[in-house]
Amino acid sequence: MAISAAAVCLQNIRAILPPGAGLSTILFPNPSSTAELLLHYTVLPRIVMALMAGGALGLSGALLQRILKNPLAEPATLGVSAGAYLTLAIAGVFAPSILLVAQTWIAIAGAALALLAVLGLSWRGGLSPETVTLSGLIVSLYCGAASAVLTLFNHELLLGLFIWGAGYLDQQDWTGVLFLAPRVGCLAIAVALILRPLTILSLDDRSARSLGLPTTTFRVIALVLATALTGLVTAQVGIISFIGLAAPAIAGGLGMRRTGKGIVWASLIGALLLLLTDQIVLAFPVTYRLFPVGTITGLLAAPLLIVMIRRLRPTTVPEQRARPRLAQMRRPALLLVTLIVVSAPLFWFAVAFGRGLGGWELSSGDALMSLSTWRLPRAACAFTGGAMLALAGAILQRMTSNPLASPEILGVSSGAMVGTILFIMTVALPTRWGQIGAGAAGALIVLVAMLILSRRPAYGGSRLLLLGVSLSSISSFIIALLMTSQDPRLGQVLSWLSGSTYAVTLSDAISSTTVLFLGCLTIPLIARWLELLSLGEAAASSLGTPLIGSRSILFSIAAVMTATATTLVGPLSFSGLMGPHLARLVGFRRVAGHLFSSALMGGLILLIADWAGRNLIFPYQIPAGLLATLIGGPFLLFLIGRRT
Repeated sequence: MAISAAAVCLQNIRAILPPGAGLSTILFPNPSSTAELLLHYTVLPRIVMALMAGGALGLSGALLQRILKNPLAEPATLGVSAGAYLTLAIAGVFAPSILLVAQTWIAIAGAALALLAVLGLSWRGGLSPETVTLSGLIVSLYCGAASAVLTLFNHELLLGLFIWGAGYLDQQDWTGVLFLAPRVGCLAIAVALILRPLTILSLDDRSARSLGLPTTTFRVIALVLATALTGLVTAQVGIISFIGLAAPAIAGGLGMRRTGKGIVWASLIGALLLLLTDQIVLAFPVTYRLFPVGTITGLLAAPLLIVMIRRLRPTTVPEQRARPRLAQMRRPALLLVTLIVVSAPLFWFAVAFGRGLGGWELSSGDALMSLSTWRLPRAACAFTGGAMLALAGAILQRMTSNPLASPEILGVSSGAMVGTILFIMTVALPTRWGQIGAGAAGALIVLVAMLILSRRPAYGGSRLLLLGVSLSSISSFIIALLMTSQDPRLGQVLSWLSGSTYAVTLSDAISSTTVLFLGCLTIPLIARWLELLSLGEAAASSLGTPLIGSRSILFSIAAVMTATATTLVGPLSFSGLMGPHLARLVGFRRVAGHLFSSALMGGLILLIADWAGRNLIFPYQIPAGLLATLIGGPFLLFLIGRRT
């Protein structure tokens, strides 16, 4: 690895170095030579910055993995990097002058808050690897959504921060290196001073306490050091994932099991990994050099996560108190009819009542007909989009017997997003039905992968959710990659990604209503399959359920529902999670009633989100998908906290 990194560095340096000039001119450039000045003030600081940032991230990842005893722990998977970036974005909007004097401290504070949130959510579960990592990935996704909202309303102000946040190592002088070097050095020395306590902490807590070690104190110290390292790096070069995950894993694969050697080698490997990745990006043709190195490393993280999730060791979770089981309602059909009846006036209210130039007004007659030409399609698409996501979520929850399963969490929406983006970016005149078809293909690919992996014991339960969230995290890197391009279609893609219904038409509303209607028609046909599959594969097969056929049909229905909804309300709204849970809380326990009520609940959630997004800060608007994400994120974190 060191030889490869050195070779690529020399190749990139020689490509810029003037003919006849030696490598010594990099350190002592000729002021009259632009190439020598460029090498001295941009290329060489970039190399040093890559080494320091990679080493710091490798060290941070090694600390987090040792303390939490979790091979998936690293700044990106625990939401630490995203938390640091979110606080920087908030400061950039509301107090930009503070960034000039306290940028590092703001980043460290955000990283610490994100880590505290993850630990708080997973504490009751004994900090098990699955729970900690799932909580971290959800915190990361939520922080990313919040950052996207800030960027949407402060696009010009935060565009540079958004692009930088994707992970850029560009340097204009030695200022960044001189700032980072002493601070990272001091933190590395502090880590060296606690190597012996870290070694003892690798034992179980009872053994560590018997040796006189205050375990809580040294865990907090190690977490503070890891958070400070991450905050420093994020403040300087943005979010760079994969390094903190891969470096300790490679060090362990090389046989560095002892704490001291493992941490040292993780730092060295992290430095070389980031340097090699960055220099490979610089070796690209000039047209593609704008790709942020953080995006490249992020895309490499998903395959590694999938491999490492399989190697997670089962952990013993403390016994939890039994929760009261929700009672089943006596007359679900009556309540279902009531929901349908209530939905009609709510839909009319969303179309008729709103803010205009004259303030709040309830329209009627000709005024209502005039407003309906643009309000009606938006309300219809919001309702049907939320209903389809909730229906898909209910199907997936029933199939996997996992209450946290949903199109957003299992990566199905991300698959639909990738398929739709590829279609939009490659077809000259993309049609709505073409987008739905491409999105369905992407969602189906993800679902088939989940189907194959779910049949393996190593990928059951929470690990399947980890795989889905890992795939979902790819969307943030694709967005960051798109932000660096100058493609004129970028505005259309970004508007769609945010979940805006601004550009929908009456034909879109008719299409989505048709797909939802057909999906609801399948509920009586698939209800028995879902009832039996929830009993387990053996029981379902013994009762005559065709496992392969039923799963294929159910996955196909969920894929079409997800793809159609994703084209309307974006890839992330959490209505696919909230709808089924609200229906269950109300009392719908049987499959058919639960599916129908989930669709109604999900539709109402997005309908209300679209209405609120149009009116709360009129004349400005908040996309329905982003607003639902901001509401659904805490709801999801609450469910994780209850589940653990």
